[in-house]
Amino acid sequence: MKKLSILICAICAVCGFVSCSDFLDQESDQVIYADKDHLNNATDTLWSVAGIMNKMQVIADRTILLGEMRGDLSDITEFTSADLRDVAFFNISDENMYNAPRDYYAVINNCNYYLAKCDTALRNNRNELVFEREYAAVKAFRAWTYLQLVLNYGSVPFVTEPILSKAESEMDYPKYGIKEVCQYFINDIAPYADVETPNYGEIRSTNSKLFYFPIYVLLGDLNLWAGNYKEAALNYYKYISTRNGTNSSYPFGTNSIRWARDDAHWMSWSDSWSLNNFSTESVSPNSGLITMIPGDSIPSEGNYSELRNLFNCNVNNEYKSSIVPSQSIIQLSAAQKYCHVNSQGSVSYAPDGLSDYQTGDLRLSRAWTSEENVLVHDVGGSSKRIKNYSVFDKYSSRNVHIYRRAMVYLRLAEALNRAGYPRFAFEFLKNGVNNQVIAERVIPYYRADSVWISQFDFPNIQYVIEEPLGSTSPTTMGIHSVGSGYSSVNEYYVMPDDTLLTDESARLQYQIAKVEDLIVDEEALEFAFEGYRFYDLMRVALRRNDPSYLANRVYNRRGAENAGTMRSLIQADLNDTRTWYLNWGGKIGLGY
Repeated sequence: MKKLSILICAICAVCGFVSCSDFLDQESDQVIYADKDHLNNATDTLWSVAGIMNKMQVIADRTILLGEMRGDLSDITEFTSADLRDVAFFNISDENMYNAPRDYYAVINNCNYYLAKCDTALRNNRNELVFEREYAAVKAFRAWTYLQLVLNYGSVPFVTEPILSKAESEMDYPKYGIKEVCQYFINDIAPYADVETPNYGEIRSTNSKLFYFPIYVLLGDLNLWAGNYKEAALNYYKYISTRNGTNSSYPFGTNSIRWARDDAHWMSWSDSWSLNNFSTESVSPNSGLITMIPGDSIPSEGNYSELRNLFNCNVNNEYKSSIVPSQSIIQLSAAQKYCHVNSQGSVSYAPDGLSDYQTGDLRLSRAWTSEENVLVHDVGGSSKRIKNYSVFDKYSSRNVHIYRRAMVYLRLAEALNRAGYPRFAFEFLKNGVNNQVIAERVIPYYRADSVWISQFDFPNIQYVIEEPLGSTSPTTMGIHSVGSGYSSVNEYYVMPDDTLLTDESARLQYQIAKVEDLIVDEEALEFAFEGYRFYDLMRVALRRNDPSYLANRVYNRRGAENAGTMRSLIQADLNDTRTWYLNWGGKIGLGY
């Protein structure tokens, strides 16, 4: 099949409209199969969708790095490249390798071409629509890519038709912000929410169903950014309740990191959290991974993800990793009260000062391992000692993980909280949720909205709440229990409230703000190093109209005591929201 390259001219901005001529490089293969008027057979279906996914590989690493390195949970090392260092310090020039909007538009343009050209009415000999699943999947690819683009640039040229000529590339297109992008794609993908994802079976020993973005999850994200909180909550719930089929369940699970029941010396612990979420790339009714972008296995071929080499010490980087945990996540992790229950039911709390970052929440100590003077053996048989050896369990795969189950549950809690139901949101953090919990601990506080709340159906028989010494087989628990012990009996982890506030509206707003803070902390503990952090802080700061919510946390990356140093290193005034976004070519982004 012939590929089409798009000729390029210069970008020009006219009254908020810009041409797309410089978004794509002159010699790059931007549109696949552009010599055909229609895509109307199975070969077209397979190869054109695969071609789009190939383009998505190019933006996979930066999706993680732009979201992680600009936040407060990761820091650089002496071996960090200049480009990545500049990302961490908000000093991103047009020449920075992570600042290339043309790569996003390469995905978008291929999606636009596919959607414009595929024959959506074509049926097979069983009278089934041939392109329905792929059409919905490509709609989701385009929506997700546009969301990443606008979150990073703030204001972007918006194009939904394929650009196939020089004349089309020089046309003027409107610029959309986050709210406009979200609203467009909410309307665009909602009709396809119930369409199943394509399934091409096993590809390189990986289930191909993981390559796609579930539309209900994506709708939840779009509505969350747009401020449509009730709609977002229902979207996330709809995914949970249909993920494994109609009237199915997808409970949060009980995978956790726990100290041994009766180890009085705090020496032994068990971990089922990392295996289910990071080491396993399979599809099952209870698997934690939902979506990933597949990567190539050989650096010299295709789009190889460098994340393993940036986060870990290994032979490929001469055991010089570029990223380490920040003091902020180390301090946040240590500040948690780990609640322990022994086999007699006695409740206690893990002491401070445990070694290897095992004080407080245990997720950091499992996600990241750091040792000094480690003896390593090279492929050739030689050995040497590495002074600072660092490994992130979250980055052991060639594939880039995007969505997982815990993210859906935490964003569901975030949406419910902002919809006006902080006690409902808090139950997801502390105890886990089923219909009994909703009836006893949620509805009594929101009786006027009981009909709306009743849409969230978590059958008790499928969503069995974990009890510290329960004899049943639990299927769900409070999210905080993943790394902080048994949060359901933790007297330090309680619903925030201020009974001195006699005005009910003020009291509710107090609860919403405090529960939101707990959710943001939980997102840090659960998702550290996974690329969500900067966007999570951005979303809350914009929602509160309080740029300092993001700025202060980023400045405290190396601890509050070093905030001044970080301010001098970053230089950008993060209290000005325009500094949160990348700019390119003097035309794309905010601030111009």
